[in-house]
Amino acid sequence: MSDPTVAQDLIHGGDEPTGAVTVTSTGRPRSLWRDTWDILRHRKIFWVSLVMLIAFLLMAAFPSLFTHKDPNYATLAHSMEPPSSDALFGYDLQGRDVFARTIYGARASIIVGVAATLLTVLLGGITGVLAAFYARWLDAIISRVGEIFLGVPYVLGGIIILGTIAPAQTSPNEFTIMAVVILVLAILGWPILMRIARSAVIQAKHQDYVQAARALGAGPFRIIFKHLLPNSLAPILVYSTITIGSYIGAEATFSLLGIGLRPPVISWGIAIADHTRYIRTGAHAMFFPAAFLSLCVLTFVMLGEAVRDALDPKLR
Repeated sequence: MSDPTVAQDLIHGGDEPTGAVTVTSTGRPRSLWRDTWDILRHRKIFWVSLVMLIAFLLMAAFPSLFTHKDPNYATLAHSMEPPSSDALFGYDLQGRDVFARTIYGARASIIVGVAATLLTVLLGGITGVLAAFYARWLDAIISRVGEIFLGVPYVLGGIIILGTIAPAQTSPNEFTIMAVVILVLAILGWPILMRIARSAVIQAKHQDYVQAARALGAGPFRIIFKHLLPNSLAPILVYSTITIGSYIGAEATFSLLGIGLRPPVISWGIAIADHTRYIRTGAHAMFFPAAFLSLCVLTFVMLGEAVRDALDPKLR
């Protein structure tokens, strides 16, 4: 699902703590986040990915800004007509405007990617922090459970779980379909995030500022939320950004296999799945949703790579 090299880099991290503070020539302290922004704003890949991200977010939130056509309006007389002045991307098998469905398809795909990533961060972050902070038997239990999930191939696990749940849903609504896919993606993806959070917290908890907080009588919750989490966010943030793109691609894969999102939901994955058999006679109906899907995934991957390069002291 995600690049294992990126995950390993984030798990091991750099030697410099996330909360490190540098001092400018004027003697004023500068945080790592300020240094990161100064690096990012001079990188073209960051601005390109940011502009593309804003465009996709506007497409998902306000699709009417890009098209005034109803994505569900079908005219069989226009079935599989190629792109023209009347329809920029042509019509699909049922005579629906491909451009309108491509624009509206961004919403479901991005919601699934973002929501699944947030749930993954919640599950993996909490378990990783607890495993690193309390260690001993709790760390052993959480780590072994995570290894069990890591041993299950991602796509195979999704096929088994979604393939079992899908037949039981006789007439699911849009919310139910999306919620099931989001939950499955998060359940299969949390172990890597757990290991990243665990490694970051282990590095941070041995720093002098954490030892000083303990000496001053700070409790576990204060140490975790005030010192450990803020100084462990960098690798979690980078991996989460890349994971959004991975989850969007995973949703399309499951929809293509017929076990992911299904009508009445409109998504890029469904559009691709509906027209794989007609690639010779109407490739446009599948090409444009696939192109937007690829660009969206590439946007999040480029953004994550840019942030990683800026946060990693070894790559500065």
